[in-house]
This record gives sequence, C-alpha cells and structure tokens, in this order.
Amino acid sequence: MMELIQQLTSNLDVDENQAKGGAGLIFQLAQQQLGDSEFAQVASVVPGMSDLMGAAPAAGGGLAGAIGGLAGAFGGGGKVASLAALAGGFGQLGLKPTMVSQFVPIILSFVQNQGGDGVKDLLAQVLK
Repeated sequence: MMELIQQLTSNLDVDENQAKGGAGLIFQLAQQQLGDSEFAQVASVVPGMSDLMGAAPAAGGGLAGAIGGLAGAFGGGGKVASLAALAGGFGQLGLKPTMVSQFVPIILSFVQNQGGDGVKDLLAQVLK
C-alpha cells in the first residue's frame, strides 16, 4: 500500500490521508461496479486494500452526491453517477473534483505493474 500512496503523494500535491482516501474511494467504486471475483483479482494485487477503502470518506452528501442521484433517477446512472459520487468524496477530502482524473492513471499504472494488463483492464473499465 505504501508504494501506491508514495506515488500519489509525490506525483500529486496531496498529503498521505488524501492519497489514502482518494485511492480508497476509487477502489470502493470498483468494488461496487465489478463482480466479486473480478474485484478479488484487483484487491489481490493491492496491498492494504481494506485499509485504503476504510480511509475513504462516507459516500453521499454534497452537491456531487445530489448530481449523482439525479443522474441515476433520469437513467443516466452508471458511470455518470459513479463519477459524481467520486467527486463528492474527493471534496470531503479537501481535494478538487478534477483530482479524480489525476488519481486514476497513477492507480491504473500501479495495478498494471503489480498484476499485469488483465487486472488493470478490469479496473479501467470502471474508471473510463
């Protein structure tokens, strides 16, 4: 886990808690969107996955949560609602919602280095 957090803190202007929380939010989204066996493949290559997910702020709340709810209500759910929820969580960490797009490539690269293209592709389908 520390290697991923180090990459996030050194490449982005975030502290350790923001890095853990942001990564945790992304992995929570993956857990919600992927089947159990697919998520298990991702989780198996990320040391400390449960700690990261535990560091994520509680979902919901805020304008982004409301936008996600509206998108879901009008049939635009899926990725639009999920990305809006991520943006809301990032806001709770004191990060701009645009930081989601900066976290994703670093996390995908880390997962690819740890588990190969197949595992990276599983995660990428949720995040792109």
